[in-house]
Amino acid sequence: MTASRRAGAALLAMVGLVALGGSLFAPHDPGQQFADFSYAPPMALHLFDEAGQWRGPFFYPLRLVNRLEHRFEEDRSRPTRLRWTGTRRGRTSPEGPWLPLGADALGRDIWARVLLGARLSLGVAVAGAVAALLLGAAVGAIAGFNGGRVDEVLMGAASLVLVLPAIYVVIVLRAAMPLVLSPSRVFWTLAGVLAAAGWPYPARSVRAVVARERAREYAEAARALGADPSRILLRHLLPATRQHLGVQLTLLLPACILAEATLSFVGFGFAEPAPSWGVMLQEAAQAGALADAPWRLAPAAAIVISVLSLHLLAGRPSSAGLVQDKST
Repeated sequence: MTASRRAGAALLAMVGLVALGGSLFAPHDPGQQFADFSYAPPMALHLFDEAGQWRGPFFYPLRLVNRLEHRFEEDRSRPTRLRWTGTRRGRTSPEGPWLPLGADALGRDIWARVLLGARLSLGVAVAGAVAALLLGAAVGAIAGFNGGRVDEVLMGAASLVLVLPAIYVVIVLRAAMPLVLSPSRVFWTLAGVLAAAGWPYPARSVRAVVARERAREYAEAARALGADPSRILLRHLLPATRQHLGVQLTLLLPACILAEATLSFVGFGFAEPAPSWGVMLQEAAQAGALADAPWRLAPAAAIVISVLSLHLLAGRPSSAGLVQDKST
């Protein structure tokens, strides 16, 4: 494994750990609002006091100086020790909340929302990519194994999806469904939309492998011995596609992450107060966000890290993204 792939695997493991155990690392509930901390800046964690003595993890509470300008100052007269008790309530000090990535317009902890939002954004991406992979593998295997008219019809349908601008296909499919859905229904709706737009990529890859392998000697020998066609396909031909499916998965996942963020950003995905990365970017897109409160772009950094880890692990740039324009 090359150095870039090792780096990608390490980043991906970190992202997966955060997504699975986000509630353990979040200081507060993602929906909890702190009225006096609207647009509060990030609060650094210290180990040594001003005299240079070790005090353990602690932070200086913020004091609101000007509510109109959202101006805060550290109260260095009240160093507050950070106690990691395993419960969110135990990590909130009476002196004030600890906000490692600052707060949004409603005074909610951005760090907690990014961590808990990883479950939604990455969960939808994984579900959509896996569904697209399974559907595409099934279609490609049937087309490659049967050939003839079946191959022409199935690959024609795949080509029809591929020539369309993929991100517009995703938006149109989602827009055709009810806009007001519960978060759980939004999750599975988005996963289904991503699967519907992404299945042609693995289908074409699997079809090429199966069509090649079905003419090999071992497949002909199994057929001559009277093996059932389904057995030949499942036991002999599909195992040859594992490497291709692994590559396709690493290419589909970053595309699905970006597609989910795009749908939530334009209002076709999750909605407030769900802490999806795309939902959080809606606020970060406001005029002056970068100059006034750049910490609101934290979900964009999370998306970049997630996509970068998958591209490094794949070992090459994505050529099968749902957000690429396939109209040419």
